Amino acid sequence: MKVIIAEKPSVARDIAKVFGATTKKDGYIEGKGFTFTWAFGHLLQLAAPQEYGYYGWSVQHLPMLPPKFKLSIRKVKTKDGVVDDPSVKKQLDTIQKLFDEASEIIVATDAGREGELIFRYIYYYLKCKKPFKRLWISSQTDEAIKEGFRNLKPGSDYDTLFNSAHCRSQSDWLVGMNATQALSLSSGIRGAVLSLGRVQTPTLAMICSRYLENKNFVPETFYQVSIHPDKDGQVFKAISAENYKTKEEAQAVLDQVQDVDGGFPQGGHILQVEAKPRKEPPPLLHDLSSLQQEANKRKGFTADQTLNILQNLYENKLVTYPRTGSRYIGDDVFAGVPALIEKLEQHPLFGKQATALGSATLNKRSVNAKKVTDHHAVLTTGENPHQLSADQQAVYDMVAGRMLEAFHQDCIKEVTKIVVQSGAKFNASGTVIHTAGWRSVFNDKEDDKKDEENATLPKVTQGENLPITAKALLEKQTKPRPLYNEATLLKALETAGKEIDDEELRYAMKDSGLGTPATRASIIETLIKRNYIIREKKNLVPTTTGIAVYEVVKNQQIAQAELTGNWEKRLEEIRSGASVTDFQNEIKTYTRAITSELLAQGKSLKIPAAQTTGVKA
Repeated sequence: MKVIIAEKPSVARDIAKVFGATTKKDGYIEGKGFTFTWAFGHLLQLAAPQEYGYYGWSVQHLPMLPPKFKLSIRKVKTKDGVVDDPSVKKQLDTIQKLFDEASEIIVATDAGREGELIFRYIYYYLKCKKPFKRLWISSQTDEAIKEGFRNLKPGSDYDTLFNSAHCRSQSDWLVGMNATQALSLSSGIRGAVLSLGRVQTPTLAMICSRYLENKNFVPETFYQVSIHPDKDGQVFKAISAENYKTKEEAQAVLDQVQDVDGGFPQGGHILQVEAKPRKEPPPLLHDLSSLQQEANKRKGFTADQTLNILQNLYENKLVTYPRTGSRYIGDDVFAGVPALIEKLEQHPLFGKQATALGSATLNKRSVNAKKVTDHHAVLTTGENPHQLSADQQAVYDMVAGRMLEAFHQDCIKEVTKIVVQSGAKFNASGTVIHTAGWRSVFNDKEDDKKDEENATLPKVTQGENLPITAKALLEKQTKPRPLYNEATLLKALETAGKEIDDEELRYAMKDSGLGTPATRASIIETLIKRNYIIREKKNLVPTTTGIAVYEVVKNQQIAQAELTGNWEKRLEEIRSGASVTDFQNEIKTYTRAITSELLAQGKSLKIPAAQTTGVKA
């Protein structure tokens, strides 16, 4: 009997259906010579401190550095305290029985770092020694499942993936448990549980730093002068090339502007005209992070909402693997893209664009096999969506629309800049789209106009003089950088806080970001659950507790985004075969250092007692 273990019951049922297995048992399905069982996500976790003899919270225990980590059954709270989850114990007993009887084990947990960890922890906890094979697929369609089973991989091919996942799990335990106890104990606040973590704390630091910068920003007033030249009845706006600190300086410039009432022959002199064609390439395909950003901008969805909706679409066979960090596909996947586009010809929003693309040469900007990691970018599968909720339809449409954008032609624009002299120099700019290309999919134009005063500009010639129909003195104020919302925070986490707009450069830094596309949503939710931040409209705003914790840790290693981003890069290197022992030793050294720092600094923490409740890391 071959045993296939999936990450959750719904996936096991789908795989069983492909095999024609229909006999339902308690905790598994069987038929056709196969048994299909499942986990419920993480059944096992690294054991709590008391299981290593660290009873109670005590400075004497710190830092806690277990010589060997143990696995423990997931816990639940009951009236009798925290106990092993009985449903988990029961399912583990079922899996044990099936593994003992199995002639072969096939791993069908999610094909990613956490999916590998879920299976391996079960495998090692049950002390199973049998060899296993790995199902590695990017889609849950029947054909993808069949193809995956025709190409099962040796389980050992994914040893380094497990090593990376296990190191991530260990480092989160070491940093989280020790830092949380160190800060909570040194604060002297009775009963305080002040949670810190390897990734959550630098993320909190980014949010607090931006919030305080914004709150303490002192706006400065400055002045500009605007003029409205007229070219054969088409009036456009030009703004002074300089900003002026005083109203008097700006007024002097305004007074020099000629021909407002037709009293001067010269008016505005066209000093320079620069019209440049510009090709704007299509955006890359979506990975999870970029899709979460778009869903937050367009629909106000939280990162967690988007992930849950996308996971549901995946399990319903409508999109490919959601927890991907790649925005590219290989040539093998690209070969199937025309058929996927053809399926979208019936789409009510995108049918016209899909039909047009069907006869065009597809853009290959998102096609690069070298940049595909464990999974390619998110695509539709070609299955016909039906009975979707409004939110599901919205996310599906973002995936489908981005596919059409990514394989569409460049947007061809003409960007025009005009320098007008009327005493001082004035600048006017505008853009004309000659070929919409990929921008026609969603008909998005707002990005083009954000820095421009004019939608279009008239044809003017260098050296000519134009009458000026109006002029004005403008009083403006400098503005702070905006607070983080989920879209801008996710973007910042990709680069450990570095502000990089170029999407290819940002993508190149993804291995040095904070967390992974699969974990960033949970980081935000964890900070909210800890009462460190709240959602205020679309913004993420720190609480009094969050600010107080930040003030203590802001100069400590645990709050440094770039340092923590480097750990993420190291985990990816382990995935490629780098030394596990070196990383573990470095994490222990890091843990000793931050524990010492926090024990010394925690006494400066100032939080009202009513706000100190939290959740242990």
